[in-house]
Amino acid sequence: MVLRRLAALHKRGRVPPDSEPCLAATFLHQRKVTSENALPMTSANEPTTTVNLHETLDVFAPADADAIPIHLIPAGPSDGTLPPAAQRWAETIGFKGASKAHALIPDANGSLAAVLLGAGDGQSGDPSGPSDLLLGQLAGALPEGTYRLGGGFAEPGLAALSWALGAYRFRRYKSGNGTGNSVRLAAPAGLDMAHVLNTAAAVWLGRDLINTPASDLGPAEVEAAVRAIGSAHNATVRSVVGDDLLAQNFPMIHAVGRASPRAPRLIELDWQKPGGRPDAPKITLVGKGITFDTGGLDIKPASAMLIMKKDMGGAAVAIALAHMIMGQGLDVRLKLLIASAENSISGDAFRPGDILHSRAGHTVEIGNTDAEGRLVLADALAIADEGAPDSIFVFATLTGAARTALGPELPALFTNDDALAAALQQTGVRIGDPLWRLPLWPGYDRNLDSDIADMNNVWETPFAGSITAALFLKRFVKNAKRFAHFDLYGWRPGPRPLGPKGGEVQTARTVLEIIRAESEAGA
Repeated sequence: MVLRRLAALHKRGRVPPDSEPCLAATFLHQRKVTSENALPMTSANEPTTTVNLHETLDVFAPADADAIPIHLIPAGPSDGTLPPAAQRWAETIGFKGASKAHALIPDANGSLAAVLLGAGDGQSGDPSGPSDLLLGQLAGALPEGTYRLGGGFAEPGLAALSWALGAYRFRRYKSGNGTGNSVRLAAPAGLDMAHVLNTAAAVWLGRDLINTPASDLGPAEVEAAVRAIGSAHNATVRSVVGDDLLAQNFPMIHAVGRASPRAPRLIELDWQKPGGRPDAPKITLVGKGITFDTGGLDIKPASAMLIMKKDMGGAAVAIALAHMIMGQGLDVRLKLLIASAENSISGDAFRPGDILHSRAGHTVEIGNTDAEGRLVLADALAIADEGAPDSIFVFATLTGAARTALGPELPALFTNDDALAAALQQTGVRIGDPLWRLPLWPGYDRNLDSDIADMNNVWETPFAGSITAALFLKRFVKNAKRFAHFDLYGWRPGPRPLGPKGGEVQTARTVLEIIRAESEAGA
């Protein structure tokens, strides 16, 4: 109670000067206590929002369904895989296998007999990976009916997943729910369709979260999503909400979210595979859940706020990835931490020049209130690091600098593990979920120094913004064996084979495959 009252007075500028050291000491004392014990999380009111986990995706048909074949055709001379009549029709209409081109082949009665999909030379990069992934664009382009993989597909698992990802549409606000045509793919024989469906459902969930406007998605609704996947997989979920963040020593999450009427929170999920190894890898996922970012008192221009509903994209990625890990039964000890707040403007907003205390005991001078994501992540990373996990993976729509460097389709990766970086990059390109490594350049670390606090949250110049942000986060990780931070866009600017314009859970599928390989290697 003393801490809460002091904090409330402090927010209003009514703590006498000689009380501030006492308040700081209380924060430090709280840090020492909570670092030695399990996090005593509580939530006064669980959110009642209904979250669609897409447990039944109506995009596949039984493997033996009567279906129209789709043939993947490379550019160049015919390889003889098409029936003669289909080959003659392709020549008649000038179909040459150009990447992403498709053609409908009629039979003698005028019905649809087959579909041709151009593979090009296999080097389009859109998406990266095998041409099988181009199948996703047909899920929303073909006439109503049931289709199957025909000739030319080398990786049916990726093709089936791309079909499910390409079929996604966000229809929550469409009149009549915009159901559209019924187009299905016969499940390729021999595939583990449960894993395909779980991955697709998790991506759909993450996209839903990003696409939902802030009017209907605040920190409570983010918590509802975590509770929904937790309930589906018998995980334990707890949260620290509002002023309880001060009592339990998450002061920077509280500071960022206190100007909004929607209470900020830290959400934690814990899960382990039933019957799994007691020494299974400890994997901690941390997600930035800023449900809308005005920029705070360093307010963004209107044009920069247009898609700031996506600033919780890192949380969506972490939630989707956790859903995949649990749904596919990976043998790991999983922890998910989401720091969720709305960066709003009011008389109670934190200010440029303020000094914030952090859970880790460091003080942070605020050079820019629009660099709030790293602040909430720092408190989440501190509690994550106290558990000394084998891996901490951090997902955040953190900097415009990463987009300037790599564009919207290529998230930036920062890690202290060279082998992990190589594996992530190779896997991402192979499965159509790419990323690119940027350096944790130690020479820039000094640029976060502050004259009056332990550090500043920004560097004064516009240079190396994404690297500086990653170095800021790295300061709050000391005990984890390895650390990887993904600075992502979380948004697809236009329709592509693996999905429509809108929210995207970049890097989740890539990290899943790395965790899967490592968990299986240790079995």
